[in-house]
Amino acid sequence: MEEITIIEVAPQEVVGITRTGTYRLIPELLQEIYGFILAHSLTITGMPTFICHETLPEAVMVANEKGTAIVEVAWPISGTVRGSGGITAYELPGGKMVRTMHRGPYETCEPTYLALFAFIADRNLRIAGPIREIYPNNPHEVAPADILMEIMVPVL
Repeated sequence: MEEITIIEVAPQEVVGITRTGTYRLIPELLQEIYGFILAHSLTITGMPTFICHETLPEAVMVANEKGTAIVEVAWPISGTVRGSGGITAYELPGGKMVRTMHRGPYETCEPTYLALFAFIADRNLRIAGPIREIYPNNPHEVAPADILMEIMVPVL
């Protein structure tokens, strides 16, 4: 785990899709958005992002087990496009975020999250919206130990 910092994030134009289910939907939805981006000749301006609407560890586990998780994925783009097939274009809000980087398989990120939540609690901050996981590299193209996941939590 990298250092935990507080940063200011600018809003981003994205195309995204939201479904209800388990977090196993993430790769499938990212592929769907990527196909949409290619089909509409949009320019990718950032890395793919999962927006986790369950912000407490217990809520994440329960939602995933019950298949009731709100699974939103988005990809920053430039260009004008109308959404279709459940994919929409919108602005992902910016703001004050607590940020860190997890390195290794996604399944091993719990200690990183726990450290992030402890950092937030120690500074008397409040989670102010959905948590973001940004995927700077493709897990199919790097060794499991080299998978990266940037985690950002909006705070007040």
